[in-house]
Amino acid sequence: MSADRRIIELETRQAFQDDTIQALNDVVAEQGRVIERLQLQMAELIKRYEEMVGQYGNEGEEAPPPHY
Repeated sequence: MSADRRIIELETRQAFQDDTIQALNDVVAEQGRVIERLQLQMAELIKRYEEMVGQYGNEGEEAPPPHY
């Protein structure tokens, strides 16, 4: 194989690898944004849950039956 042919082959491989790396980077960046959004949603749900528990008392305490 000639040196020119080998250089072309290496440049071609590098171009495909660059494209693959960019595609993977895009996926990782999108997943980071999704994780960030999910963390915010989870924090909001935890806050709401704690507010509900505060309104209705401790979870371990059972409310008296309605006929009392």
